[in-house]
Amino acid sequence: MEPLTKETSTSNHRETENVEMEKAAEVEVTVIGKHGTESDARDMRRMGKPQSFQRNFAFYSTFGFSMVLMSSWEVQLATATFGLTNGGTAGAIYIYIATFFGFGMAIVSMAEMASMAPTAGGQYHWVSEFAAPGAQKFVSYMTGWLCVLGWQAGTASGCYLAATEIQALFILNNPGYVPERWHGTLLAIALVCVSLFINTVLAKVLPAIQATILVLHVCGFIAILVPLWVLSPHAPAGRVFTEFNDGGDWRSKGLATLVGILSPFVSLIGPDAAVHISEEVRNASKTLPRIMLATLIGNGTFSFMMLVTLCFCIGNLEEVLATSLGYPFVQIFYDATQSIAGATIMTCILIILAQFNVVANLTTASRQLFSFARDRGTPFHTFFQRVVYDIPLNALITTSFFSILLISISFGSTIAFNQLTALGVTALLASYMISIGSMAWRRITSQPLLLSYFSLGKLGLPINVGALMFLALAFVMILFPPARNPQVESMNWSIVIFSGVLVLSLAYYLRAKGKYVGPVKLVRKEE
Repeated sequence: MEPLTKETSTSNHRETENVEMEKAAEVEVTVIGKHGTESDARDMRRMGKPQSFQRNFAFYSTFGFSMVLMSSWEVQLATATFGLTNGGTAGAIYIYIATFFGFGMAIVSMAEMASMAPTAGGQYHWVSEFAAPGAQKFVSYMTGWLCVLGWQAGTASGCYLAATEIQALFILNNPGYVPERWHGTLLAIALVCVSLFINTVLAKVLPAIQATILVLHVCGFIAILVPLWVLSPHAPAGRVFTEFNDGGDWRSKGLATLVGILSPFVSLIGPDAAVHISEEVRNASKTLPRIMLATLIGNGTFSFMMLVTLCFCIGNLEEVLATSLGYPFVQIFYDATQSIAGATIMTCILIILAQFNVVANLTTASRQLFSFARDRGTPFHTFFQRVVYDIPLNALITTSFFSILLISISFGSTIAFNQLTALGVTALLASYMISIGSMAWRRITSQPLLLSYFSLGKLGLPINVGALMFLALAFVMILFPPARNPQVESMNWSIVIFSGVLVLSLAYYLRAKGKYVGPVKLVRKEE
C-alpha cells in the first residue's frame, strides 16, 4: 500500500504537483493557519467545502480521541456477559476473533475512502461521490440520516451507561442504597451537561484533553488487567477454550455464538469517529487512515486481552450475572480483590473513561449533524450549520438537548430507552454497508477512483466484498433477541425502530428533496 499522488486540476502543473505530493507523503507540510496543510486546503477545495474549523488535532490527539471514543476494552467489560451467556467462554473468544477480522475489513475499506475524501460528512458524503449516479442523491440522503441519528442515540446511550456505573459504585459502598430509575436519569443528564461544557468552554484544549485521557485509557487497562490475573482464581484453559453455552435456549450452540456477536461488535464499533472531525485534523487524508488502522489494532488487542482475562477469571457465571451491584464486572472486581476500596478504584477508572467517551461521542455527533445540515439535509439547516468560536455551537447544544430528551424516556421506562438507543448500532452498521457497497460498485464496474495516500490497490474489491458479507451477517444477528422465546420487555425491537427512522427520513426527503442536492454536486463544480 504505497503512498500515491492525488489528482490535480490542470495537466500543466501535474509534474510539479506530483513532486509536492510525494514529499507530503513523507513529512507534513507547513501548517497554514486554520487551513492546516496544503493537502488539507486542496482536499477542501476539491470537495467544495469552506474551512470552518481550526485544525487543532494532530496525530497523537486524534489517536487519543478515536481510542477513547471506541473504548473497546471498557465496553468489553460491560457487555461480555451477553456473549458469555450466548456462546460461553469458547464462543465469546472465537466470535471475537472472527469479528475482529471481519469488521477489520470494513475499517480498512473506510480508511481508504477517508483518505480519498476526508470530510466531516463521512459515509453519506462517500456515498454521494462513489455510488451509481442515479442513486447518489437519494441513497446518500438516507445514509446521512442514519449517521446523524445513530450518533445522536449513541451519545445518550453512553451517558446512561456512565450514570448507571456510578449507581453500581453507590451500591458497592453503601449496601443500604436503593437505586431508583430517576437517580440514573438525573446522573446521565448531569453527564451530558459536563460533556457540553468541555466541548464548548474547553474546546480550545479538547485535543490536549483527549491526548491526556489516552494515557489513562492505557494505564487503566493495565491497572485492571493485572489485579484480575494476580488475585482471581483461574479456570482451566481446557475449559475456557472448549466450553460453549446456549443460555438463550437457541437449541444450537453455533447459533447461540452468532447471537453473541453483539458483544464484540459493540466493543469495536465507531471507527468512523475520527472521520467526523477530519476537518479539524492536520494533513487529514494521510492521518485518518493511519488513525483508523492504529485504533483497530490497539483497541482490538486490548479488548481481546480483557475478554480472555474475563473468561479465565469470571468464576461462576450464574452468580456473577445475579449480582445486586447492577454490573457483573463490579462483582468480578470485588471477588478478585476482596476489597471494597480496590473494586471502587477499578470502577472509578471505568467511570472517568466513560465520561470522556461521552465527550468524544458528543463531539462526533455534533460534527455529523453540522455536516449534514451544511449540505441542507436537515430541517433548520442554516441554524445547525452555524459555527461560533470555531465550534458548531448550535449543533452541540441541539445534540445535548436531544440526548437529554432521550435520557428522559428512562424516567418512565428503561426498556423503551434501551430500545431507542439500540438504534445507534443498527444505523451505523447500515451506513457502513451502504458506503462500502458504493466503493465496491465502482470497482466492479471499473469506474475511476480518486488517487489517495492510502490505497487498497488490487486487494480493494476482495476486501470490500468480504467486509459487506461480514456486515450483512452481523446486521441480521444483531437484530435477534437475547433468547429464543423473549418476553415483550426483552424483545429486540431494533428493526421496528430502524424501519420507523427510514420512513420518517423518506417523508422529509419527499417534502424537501429540492433542498438537498448531495455533496457530489459541489465536487463536480470544483473539478
